[in-house]
Amino acid sequence: MIIMSFDVVVIGGGPAGMMAAGQAASLGAKVIIIDKNHNLGQKLLLTGKGRCNITQAEFNDQEFIKKLGKKGQFLFSALAVFGPEEIIKFFESRGLKTKVERGGRVFPASDKAQEILDVLLKYLREKKVKILSDKKVFGFNIKDKKIVSVKLADQDICAQSFILCTGGKAYQATGSTGDGYNWVKSLGHKIVNPVPVLVPIETKEAWPKNLQGLSLKNIRLNLWQNNKKQDTRFGEMLFTHFGLSGPIVLDISKKIGELLLKGEVIIEIDLKPALDISQLDKRLRRDFVANPNRDFKNYLPDLLPKKIIETFIEFCGIDARKKLNAISRQDRKKIAGILKSLKTKVKKLKGFNQAIVTNGGVDLKEIDSRTMRSKIIDNLFFAGEIIDLDGPTGGYNLQICWSSGFAAGTYAGKKISIGNFQ
Repeated sequence: MIIMSFDVVVIGGGPAGMMAAGQAASLGAKVIIIDKNHNLGQKLLLTGKGRCNITQAEFNDQEFIKKLGKKGQFLFSALAVFGPEEIIKFFESRGLKTKVERGGRVFPASDKAQEILDVLLKYLREKKVKILSDKKVFGFNIKDKKIVSVKLADQDICAQSFILCTGGKAYQATGSTGDGYNWVKSLGHKIVNPVPVLVPIETKEAWPKNLQGLSLKNIRLNLWQNNKKQDTRFGEMLFTHFGLSGPIVLDISKKIGELLLKGEVIIEIDLKPALDISQLDKRLRRDFVANPNRDFKNYLPDLLPKKIIETFIEFCGIDARKKLNAISRQDRKKIAGILKSLKTKVKKLKGFNQAIVTNGGVDLKEIDSRTMRSKIIDNLFFAGEIIDLDGPTGGYNLQICWSSGFAAGTYAGKKISIGNFQ
């Protein structure tokens, strides 16, 4: 049996793992990254549709944390030390220019995720981090509430500190298969049940599927359950061969998952959110008067994308060839109502293979939020998606990786006794 020895072992070569390893090595620690894939950063290359939305340009920590929900306060210490400003400076100081797009999304100016990965890999080389790829971890050797070594097929690797950055279950093709959860449970940690979030939605009705490929911008999406509005989003959505996707659908999917546990969920699409029902009716009345002999079907392109017109006519139940001057007041009210409320029922959320992020993971109550150190195993640290913290689309989840990875690398890499951490 081969035995290798390091100061810090990082398991998982995603964004959190690379940041943790580089930071620990910057403090003088001898560091190794172990990854089951042949190359590091596989999931990073897929983020932002290959453009890599590296962070969110929200420089007020409290406002950033609000977006993470009830558990967001956990990130406060790590975010205060290494937040969006710091990660932007990290990349720009290494020659990578960034840009801010709609919604505060920060991307590399080149729109190439590969450039982000290249900077991180160069950072690891400069800090002399050893990379051990194509290696499956089989668990840990424990003694006196400390990890002594990590077990591979052909060797044990010893260290003073271990950082677990194995991710969740989203994007399983990149190696995020939830392996870390089993190891953590075997060490005595609690795992909050992992579920897919930022995930597309399968609908019960066929009509959304018939509109596959249609993207709608500047629309409002409302969630209803038991005749009560539960949540809302404004922005862009996409019809797919199974139902709905796009930014606002992904964002609201976490809430849908919670509501589905209680019963049926209805999605309401407001195609004209800038106008209330009264204003919309006035516009229709004005248009109908101005174009009395126009067919209903030929008028609708003034209101809607062509691809949705046939479906819209079916919802209205009005003859497509009917002249506008022949449409009754009651029918006009119905048209306005459907423009404000196009409904479909949720069948289910798509699974982990289509999810961007995992909700759930290592219970935050068992992690020191300042250091990312385990409260159960003295020399174990966590970073990234393996912990029970996630946010909406827009760079929030990658920032969780950067902030938690930096904190874990800082405290795992310090040349002091693990027992001195407070």
